[in-house]
Amino acid sequence: MKNPVKIALAVAVTAAVAVPVTAVAEDRLFRPKANEAHSFVTGDTPSIADGVAVGRMADWYKSSGLGPRAMNTTPGATAEERYIPTDVFPGGKLPAGVTITEAQGINALMRIGENLERAGLSYDDVISMRVFLQNPDGEEAMDFAGWNRAYRQFFANTNLATGKTLDVQLGSATTKPMVVNEARPSRFALEIENLPVDGWLVEVEVDAVYPR
Repeated sequence: MKNPVKIALAVAVTAAVAVPVTAVAEDRLFRPKANEAHSFVTGDTPSIADGVAVGRMADWYKSSGLGPRAMNTTPGATAEERYIPTDVFPGGKLPAGVTITEAQGINALMRIGENLERAGLSYDDVISMRVFLQNPDGEEAMDFAGWNRAYRQFFANTNLATGKTLDVQLGSATTKPMVVNEARPSRFALEIENLPVDGWLVEVEVDAVYPR
């Protein structure tokens, strides 16, 4: 059995050394306010946050993975084309440069917005996002550029320094965003071999924090 006096002395010496170092470290730590989320961004017009800090008493909302809603009933529409939002693209006809992934991304994000609204939230309360993309039929890779154009219709479309609304791309055209929103969620996007619904190219899930 070890000498209990020596053990106690070792603990006391360790504590005496560790406490001042810990105190200094804590002084330098960023701590979000209770009930708040703070996004860390670099620059005035980034598309996503570097990360997000969430206060200890924040109330959270987590969505399920949501894909686009089947809206296009045009005869002859393919499984992928069925998920073109016809309230945005009448008759399922896509303007120049708009891809199927871009159209489905807009559709999926509109569904996300509806779910947020039912929970008493909006797009600007979203702090993180996970995106799963499938390559379109006949393509070797996911259409990340098309997804990102859809994303900028709803997120990260203001200049953080000036508050000015930024123009965004809809296919090959330059337009005003569908929803003006300064929020920059943290985000990742992965290519998935098969999404759960035939024809889906996009599935999105989000986390949001209720404002104080």
